[in-house]
Amino acid sequence: MGRRIGQRGWRGAVGPGVALAAVMSFGLYAEARDQRGDAAPDASVQIRFLEIVTPDLDKTCETLAAVHGVIFGEPTPELGNARTASLKGGGVISVRAPMRATEAPVVRPYVLVDDIAAAVKEAEARGAVIAHPAMEIPGQGTFAIYILGGIEHGLWQD
Repeated sequence: MGRRIGQRGWRGAVGPGVALAAVMSFGLYAEARDQRGDAAPDASVQIRFLEIVTPDLDKTCETLAAVHGVIFGEPTPELGNARTASLKGGGVISVRAPMRATEAPVVRPYVLVDDIAAAVKEAEARGAVIAHPAMEIPGQGTFAIYILGGIEHGLWQD
């Protein structure tokens, strides 16, 4: 029996703060490796958009600004009133409050892809549940979300 979208459950041994620290400490890029662990030629993973959903928006932004030296802008309506800051390498970190009572806090990285439709199809073929189909946010890009192994993964196409 599978989990339904939106159902709250155990999220693992590390919390969102640990996940965020790992992303910010290791940067926005990761070298792609094949199944043997060898570096794949001309392949890399770029986190284009890092979304943090938290009930404590202001304190989270203040803390991230103090700890990491980023500057957050005013709320962006097309991003659910998220406050955003630019990161090295062209990425964006977004912090917003939950948009509905059932939305749990989460840190969700959106990985840059060349063809979001193909990436969604590939994720679904490998057993992922599509939580949000590809949707364009005018002036921002196109995103999709899938769930695999209880983890929410984001895709982003500029």
